[in-house]
Amino acid sequence: MAGLASLAKSQGLTVTGCDQNVYPPMSTQLEAQGIKIIEGFDPSQTALNPDVFIIGNIITRGNDLMESILNKNLPYQSGPQWLYENLLHDKWVLAVAGTHGKTTTTAMLAWILESNGLAPGYLIGGVPGNFSSSARIPDNTSKNAPSFFVIEADEYDTAFFDKRSKFVHYHPRTLILNNLEFDHADIFDDLEHIKKHVHHLVRTIPEHGRIICNAESRALEETIKMGLWSEIEYFSHDKEWSYQWQEDKQTIDIFYQAKKQGSLTWNLIGHHNASNALAAIAAARHVGVSPAQSIQALSSFKGVKKRMEKIAQLKNGVQIYDDFAHHPSAIQTTLKGLNQTKKSGRIVVVIEPRSNTMKLGSMKTDLLMSLEVADQVYCYTNNLTWDAHKLFKGYPKAMVSDNINDIAQAIVENHQSKDHIIFMSNGNFSGIQSKVIALFQ
Repeated sequence: MAGLASLAKSQGLTVTGCDQNVYPPMSTQLEAQGIKIIEGFDPSQTALNPDVFIIGNIITRGNDLMESILNKNLPYQSGPQWLYENLLHDKWVLAVAGTHGKTTTTAMLAWILESNGLAPGYLIGGVPGNFSSSARIPDNTSKNAPSFFVIEADEYDTAFFDKRSKFVHYHPRTLILNNLEFDHADIFDDLEHIKKHVHHLVRTIPEHGRIICNAESRALEETIKMGLWSEIEYFSHDKEWSYQWQEDKQTIDIFYQAKKQGSLTWNLIGHHNASNALAAIAAARHVGVSPAQSIQALSSFKGVKKRMEKIAQLKNGVQIYDDFAHHPSAIQTTLKGLNQTKKSGRIVVVIEPRSNTMKLGSMKTDLLMSLEVADQVYCYTNNLTWDAHKLFKGYPKAMVSDNINDIAQAIVENHQSKDHIIFMSNGNFSGIQSKVIALFQ
């Protein structure tokens, strides 16, 4: 929604917005763009008399402001519908979908196109390091060349009045399918339910469009078998797009059809980021960017805020990271990547099971397994519907607490030199990151 607000503002529109809670990095981005944020959903906001209210999917019936909008018969739309009608309808849309890695892969692809002079528009669910904001309209105004738009294509539902996944509104010509697992237990019944919605997206890809698909995902394979009408390429597949790590674990050799395309040296870790790179390179090739050009662009890729972002290097070599990972698979993959690349020190994980899926407890056993490589775990139990103390009982390397200050104090008191401390939450984590950094001073 912050990205949509930025796009609307850049079109010369007057934009305001409201939310229950606002916090960085999106709140600071909006403030820098002169977009006023109103705290809460007071019905008096209808007095602003906008041309249209854009309704996010967090809004439900019973929300005071929404009820006022309905009672007064004021105009409203979902964000994805507004986006397509006002921006995407005449663009070459490159969409990135999947359970994990959407934000990072979208940022990679946008940066590749930007570095090669294509001046894409983009909408990214985070703040990318190579750009000043999470969204912008395309700079390309030539009538003789396509105008590109790179978008993070979320499978979550669109709005309370439109229960389709957001991505069916985007009509991409190039589609990345990163992976597919069960998530969003508050809106999907099971993995089969999610596969059905992803196939709705597959159905929208034109005959001469292209799907870039992760060959490692059995769920995606099963989804594609439900029907395919477009071109398709696979990554993480020996016969199409693949990679090999060099010994330094910071350089990967990129291959297409078993032919080496180049070597990429960067600071990102793990198999998941290498796969993200393959997907972005393959998608960029569909719009005319060579693999060599993409590899060169990715060598200067700076990542995305809160995606394994190093936010501090402290005394005794302690390093602190902020990470958005909240699904057990993403947690496990991130920690495994760090474990493979770190030269020394413990892995200390500070986790907040905050997503709707994790709060419902449907993956709590998977969560425990995802933390196996951690040397120490701190779990913040705010607003859980299940007993985290019971889950971690007999798990000697874990501390469970509903007091954020106690956790912060324990992290500092129990730290060892060269610790890698990773905060994992899909929210602001009650500001614990800054609390810990301050206590170390």
